[in-house]
Amino acid sequence: MTTRRTRPAPRPPEGTPPRAELARQARAALADAVRIARWAADGASPGTAPLAAHALERAATALELSPAQVRSGWDRARLAGLVELHGETARPGWRLRAWDRDDSAVLRGWVALFDAWSLVHPAPEGIESTAVAEAVEAVPQVLSLLQLSAGPVTVPALLDLLGQRVAELHEERCEVPYGPEAPAEPAEPAPTAHPAALVALLLDWALEGLAAVGALTLGVGHATLTPLGNWAVWVKLEQICVAAQSPAGNIEQSAADMLLGCARLTPGPARAEYRAWLAARPVGSAVAELLAVARGEDALLRGLAFEALRVVGAPAEPVVRSVVTDPSLRPYALLWLAEYDGTDPEDAQEVLSREEATWLWVDTAAAVADHGETALLVRHLDSAVQGTVPALLDEVRAVGHPRTVQVLVALAAAHPDPALAKAVRRAAFQVHTGGA
Repeated sequence: MTTRRTRPAPRPPEGTPPRAELARQARAALADAVRIARWAADGASPGTAPLAAHALERAATALELSPAQVRSGWDRARLAGLVELHGETARPGWRLRAWDRDDSAVLRGWVALFDAWSLVHPAPEGIESTAVAEAVEAVPQVLSLLQLSAGPVTVPALLDLLGQRVAELHEERCEVPYGPEAPAEPAEPAPTAHPAALVALLLDWALEGLAAVGALTLGVGHATLTPLGNWAVWVKLEQICVAAQSPAGNIEQSAADMLLGCARLTPGPARAEYRAWLAARPVGSAVAELLAVARGEDALLRGLAFEALRVVGAPAEPVVRSVVTDPSLRPYALLWLAEYDGTDPEDAQEVLSREEATWLWVDTAAAVADHGETALLVRHLDSAVQGTVPALLDEVRAVGHPRTVQVLVALAAAHPDPALAKAVRRAAFQVHTGGA
């Protein structure tokens, strides 16, 4: 392996606030969602989901909010990764734990909400779902115009751009089943252009939805990206991600910080860092610390913790065997034990059931969505055991991973194929609303 040089991170546009200020704005935008998440996870009724009928009024009273505000804040908290729902039990997400001290976690939480704007602000009733999907597909072009203009853009200009892009998507649309397992659907009639009034309604909905998540402000006859919105669009255009900490000094770091410091290293240098960190600690306490990180909500750290446990070897075996009954750790533990018993890593996946492999696929996708690049998330589709997108979506919906909605929203936002992205968005909406 050769040592790879990383290119300097592109600088944001002139006038972009510092990250600390952007994080402050993101915290302000999600303040109610954070309050509700903390009440649900740590308040007077720990573990209670505010949307449950018996808890909604209590949450509204305790937080001095209306029931509608509680519902809205709860949806935002889930979409931003602040809280996760396991059955009827709410648990704090890793971002909520890091909210007051980690600006990157805050900004990633807000970007997750930004990506899910169409779930935060549902489309008006009576609009055909295909038209809604086409408008969602066209919004990135609208955002690009707003970002490149570096100031207010008139509604007529945005309407013209949206109309052109929606017309292109409408003309190109082709409902092709993905794979042999896809059910046959009746052929749709040839597409016709959307009426101008419908395009105007779709633009109003999109602008209101983006304003609802804090990405832009609406004036009389114009729209302007907020600093947060401008930064988020630039990040997506540049396809950059937050760089990991330098590995220097990892030996003195906590397990979580050490693993983050190794996240961008190739396997060889990463294992050297793991060995150095482990050598400075008693084996028992080091294994316990790694396992505690694995039990957390950050999927990237969960995978890296088991990589570090592979370096530990035999002393970690009893502890790894003890967590096989933990649903969130079981796939990782089974793979660890299979490799420890001598199974070739290429064949180790065979020890997982279909459901366990699907859970691991979603967990890995969550790690990529949180810490990786857009292209990696798209390529992650190829690693699914299902073989076809419809089969994958069916099993992902059924597996019950707490990050399913966020993963599907991120995948839909990233995938270049409009028809596939539409199917993924539909699945995200169904999971979010509890539909079939």
